[in-house]
Amino acid sequence: MTATLYSNGTILTMDAENSQPEAVLTEGGLIRAVGDETVLRAQMPGGTRLHDLQGQTLIPAFIDPHGHFPDPGFIALFRVDLASPPRGDCIDMATALHRLRAKAADTPKGEWVMGVLFDNTAIAEGRMPTRAELDDVSTDHPIWVLHASGHNGVANSAALEMRGISRDTPDPLGGRYGRRDDGALTGLIEGLSAMGEMGDTDFLINRERFWQGFAVCRDDYLAHGVTYAQNAWTSRVMLEHFASLGPDKDPGIDLMLLPIGELEPGLWDTLDWPGNRHFTLGPRKLFTDGAFQLQTAYLSAPYHRPIDPKHSCGMPYVAAEEHRREVRKLHDLGHQIHCHCNGDAGADMFIDAVAAALADTPRADHRHTIIHGQTLRDDQLGRMAELGITVSFFSAHIHFWGDRHYSTFLGPERASRLSPAASAERFGVRYTLHNDASVTPTRPLHLAHCAVNRTTSSGRLLGESQKISVLSALRAQTIDAAWQVFQEDIRGSIEPGKCADLAVLSGNPIAASENLLDLKVTATIRAGKMVSGD
Repeated sequence: MTATLYSNGTILTMDAENSQPEAVLTEGGLIRAVGDETVLRAQMPGGTRLHDLQGQTLIPAFIDPHGHFPDPGFIALFRVDLASPPRGDCIDMATALHRLRAKAADTPKGEWVMGVLFDNTAIAEGRMPTRAELDDVSTDHPIWVLHASGHNGVANSAALEMRGISRDTPDPLGGRYGRRDDGALTGLIEGLSAMGEMGDTDFLINRERFWQGFAVCRDDYLAHGVTYAQNAWTSRVMLEHFASLGPDKDPGIDLMLLPIGELEPGLWDTLDWPGNRHFTLGPRKLFTDGAFQLQTAYLSAPYHRPIDPKHSCGMPYVAAEEHRREVRKLHDLGHQIHCHCNGDAGADMFIDAVAAALADTPRADHRHTIIHGQTLRDDQLGRMAELGITVSFFSAHIHFWGDRHYSTFLGPERASRLSPAASAERFGVRYTLHNDASVTPTRPLHLAHCAVNRTTSSGRLLGESQKISVLSALRAQTIDAAWQVFQEDIRGSIEPGKCADLAVLSGNPIAASENLLDLKVTATIRAGKMVSGD
């Protein structure tokens, strides 16, 4: 077994004391010892490789607390990227339609053309494309343009016909089909219930494409220091793709998979799961609401500038009683639950459901988790602390959509509390930070910057009182992220016996709180082996 001694740099362990030892010794994929360099040199076996950090900083490898791996790989290989600034360069409708037309020209007739990451709030026209515009791109291809949030999209006539959606199709609960005054379909489809499989990250992905996208996504994550990723809405089809990897194969990255909650019970009656140790089955996933960009996140008070007076507070994706039954079912089955709750009214639905489930079936350490929690109020954080509910904040929204939260979605006062991590700390609610890839790219150091400095893409400070420390932001993506999914005994900190998953940073982030964006991941180590960097 190859052993490595890391020394001559700053070492941030993320252990309970946030200790900073002189050296770390790894062997056989595990951390063997941590402490004084002279002591560890005396312990190291013959042939130990010496890794001189050269003044750089060693930390535990980053953990993705919420994302949709390997969707970024699918986008890179198979879909049309329509992202607008600050993420991309699609600035107007003409650019978007040109890119779709070019893709259609290279796609056999009858096959789908799929555009992604389109943001109506950032493009010059301030709207989604129309069915007519997509029909003008091509009538020989079904075309589907998915919003950056993943919560709505627009289809052309061929796609609507292929999916069996007509003017007579009723709107499902939590979703709707866009219609003109005369009832004709506009092509807009809102909400997961209405989009169906077109809203799944595995839409149009076969087995070959799955593993191709997997490899691209894996290499991107590793390049940014992430060795433990997450697929947080794992459909049955996606589970079957993951299950196609033999039990003894190493995919090159470790993953936690969150099956769709509605698949339970009975998910395992017909699914042949191989037991690959690199794929861990984790919490079950539920939703209560939608996205801020579409004003479908469910708020207790109206949006700052509502686009639909009939839904000025957004909309729930599910009836409260049905949601309560789903939470009760999963809780009683012994599963941990991760629930998408963007708006505070959506969070109320989940908190109330968990409280009811705990009243009948107490569990001391369930770690049920609110995902996003971007508008959590102090009274909600107090209840969460009492009930043992944790949260993963989508702090990247501060950079990518913070200016629009300030001016349009929430207004100045509520926007200053967007992803209120500092308030969570005050109430003793343990939290993590995430990018929700592919909604925003998985970039842990940039994500830490968002939570620490809270500046929008235009440079606006969004809530001084909600800033957190660099150490808190790093812990939220290492040991706290491991804890949130019951992995804290295996990974997330540099301690003896844990996985030798490490990342080397170009500088010390603790000393560079205002310059986190200047730091780089120079090396990533997985199971004791260098997998990215020098």
